[in-house]
Amino acid sequence: MPQGESETSALLPVLCVRPADLTPVAIVVGDPARARAAASFLDDVREAGSNREYLTLTGTRAGRRLTVVSHGVGAPGAAICFEELIRGGVRTLVRAGTCGAIREGIHDGDTVIATAAVREDGMSEQLIAPPYPAVADRRVVSALAASADGAGRLFDEGLVVTEAVFYPGAYPPRWQVEMEMSTLYVIAAMRGVRAGGILTVDGNLVEERDADMSDYDPHRAVVADGVTAMLEIAVDAAADLAGESA
Repeated sequence: MPQGESETSALLPVLCVRPADLTPVAIVVGDPARARAAASFLDDVREAGSNREYLTLTGTRAGRRLTVVSHGVGAPGAAICFEELIRGGVRTLVRAGTCGAIREGIHDGDTVIATAAVREDGMSEQLIAPPYPAVADRRVVSALAASADGAGRLFDEGLVVTEAVFYPGAYPPRWQVEMEMSTLYVIAAMRGVRAGGILTVDGNLVEERDADMSDYDPHRAVVADGVTAMLEIAVDAAADLAGESA
């Protein structure tokens, strides 16, 4: 670090954002476009950083400052985002994403709050042994559930599966569900911060999807509507969590 440059003014190397521009509570999403969509629920939004798939936006909700960051697809790149946010001072991370359902009765556009995740992410075992659990923080889960209830949104709550493989190779995958949650939960627990997540269903692998995913289409209106509702729930929950220390 150059002489006279403070830790809060130095750019985080991959996110290319200054820690001073981050907030203690952050919402993380996969897609930069989804980050902008989440930020549409904030006031006084400004871009704090942009590099590769990582777009960082900061604004306010109900007078409380929040950061929204995109982490890309897959656990390794997302892990970089999570680690740098924590190093930059973020203490609560709320992930909002999409997933496939593997249980009958969960439909496209439905909302799922992830209380824990099966560690098939291909990444977290390089950080800590596989028996280490990937579990959400109960306060973040409670905030998401309260926000969903306040919005009149029905939701499922429970275990999700985080997979490393999206398109199948030589061996048919057991499932494709979501790709980053277990890594977030492991990193958060290891670093002593809080994390939780909310997901929108974009297909049911039991009821709808072909094994080769040839019919997979996440861009339908029912999914888009679910994502919009999910993002507002995540932003409101993050604002409530930010208010705990205000």
